[in-house]
Amino acid sequence: MKFMIRILSCLLLSLTLFSCATRDEVVYFQKAEDIQGMENLQSYEPIIEKNDVLNIRVSSRNEEVVKPFKMNLDSQQSGGGGNQNPSLMGYLVDPKGNIQFPVLGQIHVAGKKRTELEQDLQSQIRTMVTDAVVSIRITNFKVTVLGEVGNPGRVDVEDGRITLPELFASVGDINYQGKRENILVIRETNGVKTMGRVDITDSNVFKNPFYYLKQNDIVYVEPTYKQMKSAGFFSSYAGIFSLIGSVSGVILLLTSISK
Repeated sequence: MKFMIRILSCLLLSLTLFSCATRDEVVYFQKAEDIQGMENLQSYEPIIEKNDVLNIRVSSRNEEVVKPFKMNLDSQQSGGGGNQNPSLMGYLVDPKGNIQFPVLGQIHVAGKKRTELEQDLQSQIRTMVTDAVVSIRITNFKVTVLGEVGNPGRVDVEDGRITLPELFASVGDINYQGKRENILVIRETNGVKTMGRVDITDSNVFKNPFYYLKQNDIVYVEPTYKQMKSAGFFSSYAGIFSLIGSVSGVILLLTSISK
């Protein structure tokens, strides 16, 4: 009889531990003191890819002289009646990685960093307009986040730069049922799919090559083992507590009988 009570007590303890999350599973940037004084080893800048849409602005102290260099973009904006999606307005990078730019003609842009293309265009335009300034933004920069987060879906990135913590902050953070130490990032580079894993509970996350996200990345937060089990044998936490109550009742009954 005492043996049975011990067995049931161990089962009750196991279920209690099963239903709880540990600190290591929940807390971000553990051992954060290790990053004190850490140099930023990553200098991130978005690289232009095929099918990107570029918003290219050319400006000068005399706006009249740079009008020919923004004719196509301006006509596209005015022709949309003010109702076009801003992310679809601009210069589309074709399957060969080129855009058609006013006056300069066809320009290969895929594979270049944003600032690199800005400097290239500015250098060419300044042969005709000496004080021309070029600024570029990728207008269709989006990241998709799925799984155990507050608001899964697609996230628009306005400035062309976003990190994993910033992404999670924008979608309501990771749920307690999400696996923080094994986040999956799916990325496409030059038509080839690649993937990486990120442990956001580790302070070394800042060194991970997937810490900075690229346009069209897919981020998936897996459910924890506890969450997957709750979808199977245990349908809910209510079911777990009900089972704990039943086991407790059996233990009390056996204890009273043994007396």
